[in-house]
Amino acid sequence: MIAALFVETAGCYTGQAHVDAWDIARDARQYAGPWPVVAHPPCQLWGKMAAVNWTRWGGEHNRPGNDGGCFMHAMRCVEAYGGVLEHPAQSKAFALYGLKPERGRWKQSKRGWICEVWQSAYGHRANKATWLYYVGPRPIDLDWSTPKGTHQIGFQDQRGKAANKPTISGRAARATPPAFRDVLLALATHATRKATP
Repeated sequence: MIAALFVETAGCYTGQAHVDAWDIARDARQYAGPWPVVAHPPCQLWGKMAAVNWTRWGGEHNRPGNDGGCFMHAMRCVEAYGGVLEHPAQSKAFALYGLKPERGRWKQSKRGWICEVWQSAYGHRANKATWLYYVGPRPIDLDWSTPKGTHQIGFQDQRGKAANKPTISGRAARATPPAFRDVLLALATHATRKATP
């Protein structure tokens, strides 16, 4: 079994054989093992726009990094049970915990491995650069290519109309492509294998 933490209700992990999906209703902060995990902790309070939104709207619920302990719990689960944590590239949570990924390769860090990979290599319509933190034996290789997406996430490009692509948002922007889900599940499964001396 693999525990998929902080996932969308009725999303791509739901109904997968050997996957125990923890959506918002189950509160993944309550997960206490024993299976390896694929963790997608909430990211909106760790991104580039978090400080801007807090300045604009205020409120403790908008304070950058105030995710109720979700990222920290996800990281602890990966370290305790093995598996992989996924967050958008440039996540301030990674910086807070001293994780500095590089694009196109796995690098050892802390107790595991980190990297940057693009979800467009796995079928996402936008580039969606993503950082991974994996704990287990030497990780499996990934598709390190960086194909340009046909769409963009978020605001229109300020360089002018010619630089813009169609924008996707909401659930479509957050969605994990099935091929990327399968790679994350393979990493979590691989985490249970013993490291070779």
